[in-house]
Amino acid sequence: MSFLFATPESVTAAASQITTIGSALEQANTAVKASTTTVLAAGADEVSTAIATLMSTHGQAYQTASAQVSQFHNQFIQLLNASAGSYATAEAANANPLQAVEQELLGVINAPTNTLLGRPLIGDGVAGSAANPNGQAGGLLYGNGGNGYNGLGGAGGAAGLIGNGGTGGTGAPGRAGGAGGAGGWLYGNGGAGGAGGLGGAAGGIGGAGGAGGAAGLWGNGGAGATGGAGAGGSSPAVGNGGTGGAGGAGGAGGTGGLLYGNGGAGGAGASGPAIGDQPGCAARTAQTVVAIAA
Repeated sequence: MSFLFATPESVTAAASQITTIGSALEQANTAVKASTTTVLAAGADEVSTAIATLMSTHGQAYQTASAQVSQFHNQFIQLLNASAGSYATAEAANANPLQAVEQELLGVINAPTNTLLGRPLIGDGVAGSAANPNGQAGGLLYGNGGNGYNGLGGAGGAAGLIGNGGTGGTGAPGRAGGAGGAGGWLYGNGGAGGAGGLGGAAGGIGGAGGAGGAAGLWGNGGAGATGGAGAGGSSPAVGNGGTGGAGGAGGAGGTGGLLYGNGGAGGAGASGPAIGDQPGCAARTAQTVVAIAA
């Protein structure tokens, strides 16, 4: 049993393939144009005249048919392209009403809790932004918390009854990462903490990793994040380099669910720079000269 299917992409691809066929036909017509439009002069006898007339008639008929086929070909391609556009428009029109109905229903359902508590009943929390780094809480009944904004250590939003906590954002240089949001009261995992920021200025201490979010009744705690690495010490022209900054502490793992669930793994603390207290450029040069002289 055969099945018929059509998509805007497949119709457009078919039109492109037919365009290629049309180009091949045009090349063939160009190749035979001279032999189908010009006939050698007939001889003096009646037979030659009749043959020349017949061949000329056939040549003209071929050119006429070729022009008609080319016109039909172009019209057919235009029809296919128009059909693909109409089909895509129809699909979009069919999809949008369903989405609009869904949004309207959610708007009606969430209106009371949004008005009273500033929080939806169903739906995910909005992720943090540069203006508001912390992720917003998820719906009271169902929804995940929004993720914290990266680079500013935004905290992940908490879930409601069912849902997962949002992930904490990474910390700014030398600042702690955001804590993960708490999982749903009934079911859901806590969000993972955000990684601590790297040490900022020379010798700066790395930021601590964010703590994982706690689970509710049933779920796993979020994993703590790693601390940020400390910044290297300063390197003056003369004298010894400054001490590198300490690495940030790892974030604590979130507690598991009261009824069932595992606690989150704690984050690893970061180390300071591999090499510290290095002499400056001028001091190293002097040491090298002394070593060579010795």
